[in-house]
Amino acid sequence: MELGRIDRLNDRPPYRQIADHLRAAIDAGQLGPGDRLPSEAELKEHYGVARMTARQAIQELRTEGRVVAEHGRGVFVRQPPPVRRLASDRFAREHREAGKAAFLAEAERSGFRPRVDQIEVTRGEAPSFVRERLQLEGGLVLSRSRRYFADDRPVELAVSYLPLEIAEGTAIAETDTGPGGVYARLEEAGYTLERFVEEVTARMPTSEERSRLELQAGVPVIVVLRTAYDSAGRSVEVCDTVKAAPAFILEYEIKAR
Repeated sequence: MELGRIDRLNDRPPYRQIADHLRAAIDAGQLGPGDRLPSEAELKEHYGVARMTARQAIQELRTEGRVVAEHGRGVFVRQPPPVRRLASDRFAREHREAGKAAFLAEAERSGFRPRVDQIEVTRGEAPSFVRERLQLEGGLVLSRSRRYFADDRPVELAVSYLPLEIAEGTAIAETDTGPGGVYARLEEAGYTLERFVEEVTARMPTSEERSRLELQAGVPVIVVLRTAYDSAGRSVEVCDTVKAAPAFILEYEIKAR
């Protein structure tokens, strides 16, 4: 890989110029996924800058989520997103009929082994954003919290909220909901799913989310808030998901009408 030179007459700080060179090398494929970046010492020697300047340049790329530091080994170009999330396909009834919940289907299609842990089932008052979307004036909800993995990498946290009157007494209230997941159990109970509405935002993770998803500092998350409606127009579930941003590609197919 050919590194550039710092333009001392440029108003752009040296560390940003170095970051620009490294970023360009990644974009051009000169540094590919899993490749190690030049060390701070190597950058210091090549550019004739202080070690702190080299460190700031690497930190720029870490903050952008382009590279990850591995203790004792160095800094490496981040691997491409492992999971492609096809919004037009992930809730297809055929997946539930085949005994696969949405994440299981999309992770396997992407070539990864999915698994889930930290499953917790609780009952209580609904948060205000859930109460609004479920159109609840009162009553309790059943909450299902869990963490998803692609291979051995935690990539998503999710909490589903369902009216307790719907979920209680079904496998939805169990740790293992059975083949096809929550949506399969809802349809077995007579709530035929008709449509889903998703709100997608991005933010920085909380300290708890960063710990559970094992994220490096400066890596953002994608938040997808989904409401499921049955054929009678009733909202039957709200799912709040927090995804490690580098782990996903979100693909949407939009028809021209």
